[in-house]
Amino acid sequence: MSLRLILMRHAKSSWDDPLNSDYDRPLNSRGRDAANLMGGWLKSKGYLPDEVILSSAARTMETGERVLAAAGVSPVTKPMRALYHAPDFQILRTLAQATGETVLLIAHNPGIGDFASHFAAAPHSHPDFVRYPTAATTVFEVDAPMWKQVQFGKNKVADFAIPRDLA
Repeated sequence: MSLRLILMRHAKSSWDDPLNSDYDRPLNSRGRDAANLMGGWLKSKGYLPDEVILSSAARTMETGERVLAAAGVSPVTKPMRALYHAPDFQILRTLAQATGETVLLIAHNPGIGDFASHFAAAPHSHPDFVRYPTAATTVFEVDAPMWKQVQFGKNKVADFAIPRDLA
């Protein structure tokens, strides 16, 4: 079994409603468009997840829904509070629980950007790879036979995209 990780930061969220807590913030219109665009990119490249693990925050849940709809897939989806503003080591610990072959993991910065940098054997050459802006997506070919054996620094970056480059 060959493992693939699709790592995505949630799309751009809205600060319009001052009554929303950070956890409850939805996507703004730019974020909705970006999530749809990234889902279309995943579909066009054949990067289709059979499992989704994501933060249970509103903006990550909405990102996931839009990405999957645009990609035309309905994989098993596991919202996890543990991924809300999780640091890189917590993301790795959560990923170790995955069961699919191609996993889409959606979370927040700074943890998701740190995770991408540490998970890669070598960084992608794109200037935004380290910054990891909203809806940034990295596809990794995972150097482990099982998710519970994944490690930082050993995984090939197969692809990377941000919405601005696809629009």
